Amino acid sequence: MDFLYDTTTEDLRKRLNAFMDECVYPAEEAFAAQAEESGWSVPPLLDDLKDEARKRGLWNLFLPGEHGAGLTNLQYAPLAEIMGRSPHIAPAATNCAAPDTGNMEVLAMFGTEWQRREWLEPLLNGEIRSAFAMTEPDVASSDATNIATAIVRDGDEYVINGRKWFASGAMNPNCKIFIVMGQTDPGAPAHRRQSMVLVPRDTPGLTVKRGMKVFGYTDGDHGGHAELLFEDVRVPVTNLIGEEGGGFAIAQARLGPGRIHHCMRLIGMAERAVDMMCERALARTAFGKPIAEQGVVQDWIAESRVRIEQLRLLVLKTAWLMDTVGNKGAHTEIQAIKIATPREVEWILDKAVQVHGAGGVSQEFPLAGLWAHARSLRLADGPDEVHKRSLARRELKKHITT
Repeated sequence: MDFLYDTTTEDLRKRLNAFMDECVYPAEEAFAAQAEESGWSVPPLLDDLKDEARKRGLWNLFLPGEHGAGLTNLQYAPLAEIMGRSPHIAPAATNCAAPDTGNMEVLAMFGTEWQRREWLEPLLNGEIRSAFAMTEPDVASSDATNIATAIVRDGDEYVINGRKWFASGAMNPNCKIFIVMGQTDPGAPAHRRQSMVLVPRDTPGLTVKRGMKVFGYTDGDHGGHAELLFEDVRVPVTNLIGEEGGGFAIAQARLGPGRIHHCMRLIGMAERAVDMMCERALARTAFGKPIAEQGVVQDWIAESRVRIEQLRLLVLKTAWLMDTVGNKGAHTEIQAIKIATPREVEWILDKAVQVHGAGGVSQEFPLAGLWAHARSLRLADGPDEVHKRSLARRELKKHITT
């Protein structure tokens, strides 16, 4: 077993670290100020960073195959970790931010030639942003078979009626296209009822009702989340992605790589939190000695390092399995990282906040925002409990004899 990065990955790591040191970290304070002023809009500073990232060849690194950088999951994972050290800026600056990443993967895998030309190409070029609309306020969306938004065929069109919320990316003013999941055949088997269709933002009947805050944050730098209303929204049948009844399968294909991205970025967040925790502990004195000499703080630092190393190994193993046996073959590990990583990183961030005292919960440091991001990821792409349920069932099957 070789733990060394290959030459391609190592080269990109060096270039990406240089971009972070020279461009991203120095911009964080100004970016945060712009984000506070702009609300749901993306800070203008991001455009300059995107231009610089493209010049440096740090663009669409997440996407394998002909449409992206051609990296494997194992090659991209350590790059996502580096981006995670500044998760509000770096992924968007390199065109590797959700939900565009997942939406581009869907279009690359399942889109028609027309759909790719119309929507994938401008997304790849960073000219537009996109949104993903699956979750609904009126049903338990952790069970995706509950999705109730109606997508009814009427001649050469689909008519869409329903409500969505936490539609990721929808508050971005540059969001031009929505991928919408709904029921096309309520009478079909549970996992064949849903389909996905493309809905342009300016389609009559589509209303962006309000932005949804997450722990009080707008998450505007990623495009924000929104509540949507679909009232007799009509789109051509050519806007169907894949086949009717294929929506659930497409959603699962979309989520596998996305979970790797989330988890590696979370590890980057944890690494930054440990750096900040150590620096703060060494710099602050309480009761006559540096906080770093307090046993409880040393315990937090040591425990954080152990948890990070465990998480990284599990995520890299998962990435390797996805590359070698496919997402289905890596299902157990994908669920394991989704359960473990947000939970453990939330713990690490909590301890970093504690070491920073009142400053840790304020806007003075990025820790509060990072904690909110990690905590929300225990719900995004399926809550912990759903993944544990599925994982436990798979383990139990190994011991059931017929």
